[in-house]
Amino acid sequence: MARTLLRLMLVRAGFHVTEAEDGFDALDKIRKNQPDVVLLDVMMPGMDGFAVCEQLRSEAATAELPIIMLSAKTDLDSINKGLRAGATVYLTKPISPEDLTQHVKDALVHFDEDA
Repeated sequence: MARTLLRLMLVRAGFHVTEAEDGFDALDKIRKNQPDVVLLDVMMPGMDGFAVCEQLRSEAATAELPIIMLSAKTDLDSINKGLRAGATVYLTKPISPEDLTQHVKDALVHFDEDA
């Protein structure tokens, strides 16, 4: 449900979206498709978003990839854990379509500037 809603928000804003079923699927799809930005939930089956983020940061091909963590976990420990794992930004749910799309655009702009 939440994934579908996020996809709809981003597609309506003009982004191409690829979804993953779980953390392992996310890593596989990211490695194959090399997206411009990754939106990760913390709570995913198989491998959580923290572990996926750490794995992406440890690989040369994805070390600089913008990663937006989006989670219902709003406590300071979770936010700090996400940022320590390598998230570019940590956002909390619920989030408006406008805020989400602005953060994605910001991540893309910063990524383009660094490239």
